[in-house]
Parts: sequence; structure tokens; C-alpha cells
Amino acid sequence: MSLRSALRAQTADCHAEVDALFGKFNLSDTRDYKTFLRAHARAVPSVEAALEQAGITTLLPDWPARRRASLLLADMAALNEPPPPLLPQPALADEASLWGAVYVLEGSKLGGALLAKAVPDHLPGSYLGPQGPKGSMRAFMERLDTSGIDDIAGAVAAARNVFGLFLKAAQLELEAV
Repeated sequence: MSLRSALRAQTADCHAEVDALFGKFNLSDTRDYKTFLRAHARAVPSVEAALEQAGITTLLPDWPARRRASLLLADMAALNEPPPPLLPQPALADEASLWGAVYVLEGSKLGGALLAKAVPDHLPGSYLGPQGPKGSMRAFMERLDTSGIDDIAGAVAAARNVFGLFLKAAQLELEAV
């Protein structure tokens, strides 16, 4: 089983839970959209920083073009929304955990592209908009498939941890409103 297939199968429950929780946000409503962005802003910068500190550029040399925290924070600034407190960075100790964590962030771009259709034109949408050069998702999946990682359990654990951060972030923001 490829790493991608293992990650998809062994995190499907987490993915479904995150989708269900974030599905509660009405992105055509400015207040809900701000809350949605705040939830992402609690997790995305932390995960990106952890990936960078652990050396993600050795696995993905095009990582700087894949980052989205600055787009997220710019959308929030355009809405006069200050960034919320960050959740703790996930522990990423090896290549397996790097692949697991980045799998979640890269996969969220696909979901973001679908969600972007619900955001009205008068609201900023850089974070959810198309990301990176054409073919970047395919290139990521090819790198993931050829990573040669034997520690599938470590990659899955890291991915589940990152999904957990997104869940916690959404719960915190939903409780605050």
C-alpha cells in the first residue's frame, strides 16, 4: 500500500470529522467566514512553522510556494480581524511525520478550492483560492508516493495529530461565538 493510500484510509475518520465541523460555517456570512478564518489561523501557521523547523524544504524544495499562512492572515487583515492565539506546534521529528503533516495541509487545498465557491466576491478569498503553479498537487502526490517511507504508522500519527489541531481550532472558535 502506498503512503498516500495508507494516509487516506487511516485518517478518513479524522478527515470526515474535520469536514463535518467546518461544514457548520456559512462562508457566505461575513461573521461565519471570519470565524472560519480564525479557526484556520489557530492551526495553519503553527503547522507550517513546525514543518519548516523540521526541514520540509529537504522533502519539498518548492515549499515556500506552498505556504498559505500569509494568505490567510492577509484575508483576515482585509476583514479587520486580528489573528487569534496559535495552537501548539505539532512535534515533527522525522521524514514520516513531515509527510503526514504536510499531507493534511496539501489536502486542505483541495477542500479549500471547493469551499471558495461559497465565499461571496466582496469577501477576501486568497487563502481558499487556487494555490501554486499548475500541477503542484499532482507533483506533491508523486513525491508522496515515491517518498520511500517505511514508517507508515509515524506518518499516520502525525496526520491524525494535525487533523486534531484543526478540530480543536474549530471547536474553540465555535464555542466563542
